[in-house]
Amino acid sequence: MPPFLRRAARPALLALGLTAAPVFAAPKAAPIAVGPQYDTTHVYVAPADFDAFVDSFTATFGGQPSKRVTATITPTPSSAELQYVWTPAGTLSTFAFTTPIPQPFGSERSGYLVRDMDAAIRAARAAGASIVVEPFKDPIGVDAVIEWPGGVRMQLYWHFEAPHYAPLASVPENRVYVPADRADAFVRAFLRFSGGRVLGDEARADAGEIGRTGETFRRIALESDFGRMLVLVSDGHLPYPYGHELTGYAVDDLAATLSRAQASGAALLAGPYRAATRQSAIVRFPGGYIAEIHAVPAAAPAAARG
Repeated sequence: MPPFLRRAARPALLALGLTAAPVFAAPKAAPIAVGPQYDTTHVYVAPADFDAFVDSFTATFGGQPSKRVTATITPTPSSAELQYVWTPAGTLSTFAFTTPIPQPFGSERSGYLVRDMDAAIRAARAAGASIVVEPFKDPIGVDAVIEWPGGVRMQLYWHFEAPHYAPLASVPENRVYVPADRADAFVRAFLRFSGGRVLGDEARADAGEIGRTGETFRRIALESDFGRMLVLVSDGHLPYPYGHELTGYAVDDLAATLSRAQASGAALLAGPYRAATRQSAIVRFPGGYIAEIHAVPAAAPAAARG
């Protein structure tokens, strides 16, 4: 990358990248994560939809985007417009490729900032992850893509110059759908890697939360220094749009949030649906990004808050 483009891109790029159940004990290890405010959902949009998406998302949740830049952010030749979007409810790394997207980019759901890339790769391998894209340099740091049992992919990133972001008002949940025969392996592996803990493992949760009213499913809530994760154990018989959402955003007032979303161009796809301790809905923002939004009572258990 030419030096002048490195200087132009650097500021914006720095902002990127129950019931009783089995007990998953995460062994003590050196911390890998930096904090949930540094962990971003990866959103891919068409260049023509970029402005409409960012405007709608920030109108819904508040916050602001970084300056938009164009750069090569893959290990093979490509070009993408990219923009970091910070909101009090969660952060995004948003990409609009102007060239074909190299495989396997676009299959990773999130980017997790790590303290040391070499240590993170060793820990991921030891925990049972596959390294789908070996570490490579981008203009401001190093990235890799890993895959967990059950097929869940995420990107790890590290910056030459450590970023400093404000804490989030509410930590979003990474919503991970895994098959029943890989759920325990996934949870065990991710907790070993992240040093996290199980907040709740509900064997018979209300499946109306995933579009199957009148049925039950297994719902596992995790927490680590990377933030929150909701593991949704599924047989794959999911009505649209469930399974397409990557992240769940916690808000104080669901009705007001949905009103802002729809007024700014988002479409309500499902819900609101009220389970025992949670009211949720699924929306699609301009450009196609699908998200879950939920509100829970302040007195609800931590597992319900997701």
